[in-house]
Amino acid sequence: MNTLTARAGTSVSNLTRARMPMVATTVLLIVTVTAAATLQGNFFTPYGMTANFATILPIATVAVAQTIIVLSGGIDLSIGTIVTLSSVVTVRLMDGGDPSQVPLALAAGLATGAACGLFNGLLVAVLRLQPIVATFATSFVFGGVALLVLSSPGGTVPAVLTGGYRQVFAYLVPVPALLLLVLWLAWRLLRAQRIGQYLYAVGGNAGASYASAVPVTWVRVFAYTAGGTVAALAGVALLANSGSGDPFIGNELTLGSIAALVIGGTRLRGGAGGAGGSILGAIILTLIQNLVFFAGVPTNARELVNGAIIIIAIALAGLLTARSERAGRSEGRTA
Repeated sequence: MNTLTARAGTSVSNLTRARMPMVATTVLLIVTVTAAATLQGNFFTPYGMTANFATILPIATVAVAQTIIVLSGGIDLSIGTIVTLSSVVTVRLMDGGDPSQVPLALAAGLATGAACGLFNGLLVAVLRLQPIVATFATSFVFGGVALLVLSSPGGTVPAVLTGGYRQVFAYLVPVPALLLLVLWLAWRLLRAQRIGQYLYAVGGNAGASYASAVPVTWVRVFAYTAGGTVAALAGVALLANSGSGDPFIGNELTLGSIAALVIGGTRLRGGAGGAGGSILGAIILTLIQNLVFFAGVPTNARELVNGAIIIIAIALAGLLTARSERAGRSEGRTA
């Protein structure tokens, strides 16, 4: 009886620790949504929801891309410039707004993102370069190529893309919200596959994974390639939202993607977390930025206030995660 009671207690404790990061993220989400609805009078109207989700989708998409890489034990400091390069390639091939060029342009943009991710993956996994150093260097390479492709803001995105992006399905659900749901479902599908399980295994313990015949090198190459491809989707979302190209449009998304996944409970050293939490983290991050605007903070103080609030959010989200990990290690030593 005592053994059964101890096992039940351990199972409940493990479940509680596993859910602690998501509890913290959910609390932050409720607080930010409540504050945003209070300050933004049209928050829950179709127009307000469409405008908010149109802004959320790009950062959420790039956060998912970064999450795939971080789960495998890596990190990508070039992911913002991958977004930029993919978007400028896409807008250049759209041929001044000709709708017939859209499929080819989108395919080229996705291929660009995948190629950039593959290049990073080979540097990190095959050549064994440090992920931070390698991807920091390639961020300048990709950013430079983006400037060669489109030297200044410009280009025209077909109305079929921008108009469709701002539509509201059934007069209730914004198209960007549906796309966000599709992104989450795609992640769930990936996680259910063997390669998804390998991502967690490699990020959690690469040595043990290798000893268990997991192809560690190619799992990491896959993670960077998949991350680059998903980042290219963020570039498409930015184009659909803005209507034109910009060779600097994604440069600020790198740190935003890392902040979003940390707020969402993904562990930076890999092996724990998921894209669902990162999507919630991106929503929280975007709403915080909106709050600073709607609260009437003076322009010259917005960056300061925005940064301070994000630091507090990251600290609060990480508090329960750290406590749960310490509790797990303590129980492990006791057992």
